[in-house]
Amino acid sequence: MDSIRVVNAPLVIEYEEADARYDEFKKEYDSLSEYEEDSIGQWLKLAKAKGDTRDSDQVLLTLMVELHRKIDELTALVKNEEREFVKLKNLQRIEGIGYEHFKFENDILTIGKEYYGRIAMPVFPKREIPLFFKALNSNIAEVILMHDKDIKDWSAYVVARERVMIRELKKRKKSV
Repeated sequence: MDSIRVVNAPLVIEYEEADARYDEFKKEYDSLSEYEEDSIGQWLKLAKAKGDTRDSDQVLLTLMVELHRKIDELTALVKNEEREFVKLKNLQRIEGIGYEHFKFENDILTIGKEYYGRIAMPVFPKREIPLFFKALNSNIAEVILMHDKDIKDWSAYVVARERVMIRELKKRKKSV
């Protein structure tokens, strides 16, 4: 446990022990994968696979796709068609994250138990990241299942939080 390193990250996780409802949680996990995207996401992947986007500005293309998704979200909101997530029993603050671990603010986990959770990540595009995790102790969790795209965004967020921490340390040293 001493080798687990986490950096401060103000996140919130909604979670529940996975045993009794594993199949229900796995179904939602699969539905939130990058492969179960909306029609514009599917179109973009197909266009990239065919090479139709190689002459396009990728940043601009990504922004346009996200704008289209926002319009779809607003349309769904107006039509009262908001996406329903599986109700999870617990909501808790995360104190810190690492590349494969995260730490809860409170001692609430049962050692060795597996859990399913969703974290609203402040990444672009903002989304719920589903994951399965295992309790290593009462407040340290190890990620055991996360989608590939989510792993990349999670890792990028860890790096961003590390940079923030380094900048804060440099500021403190200069002020002393």
